[in-house]
This record gives sequence, structure tokens and C-alpha cells, in this order.
Amino acid sequence: MTDLESLKDKLETLKLEHRDLDDVIAKIADSGHYDQLQIKRLKKRKLMLKDQIAQLESCILPDIIA
Repeated sequence: MTDLESLKDKLETLKLEHRDLDDVIAKIADSGHYDQLQIKRLKKRKLMLKDQIAQLESCILPDIIA
């Protein structure tokens, strides 16, 4: 497996976790009985994942100078 393939696999894993966190946050919020701290931690984790996804995407697709 090449470095590029491993980066793409990692990217897909992070995107999947990001979507899963979205679902978990929505379900917890819809339940009506939730801990604000728990929601805050999940959202912080989701934001960290988003940053990691952006970083990996920039490694996979480098900037093109026109």
C-alpha cells in the first residue's frame, strides 16, 4: 500500500467518524435529556476531526499555482 492510499484510507475513516458524530449529537439533542458538557465534548471532537480531514485533503490534493 502506498502512502497516498494509506492517506486516502485514513481520510475515509475520519469522514465516517465525523458523520457518525453528527448522528450521535442529533440523537442526543433530540432525546431531550442530555448533558451540555457531553454535547460540547462531542462537538469539540467533531471539530478536531474536521481539521484533520482538511489537513489530509491538502496533503492528497496539493495547491495548484495557476
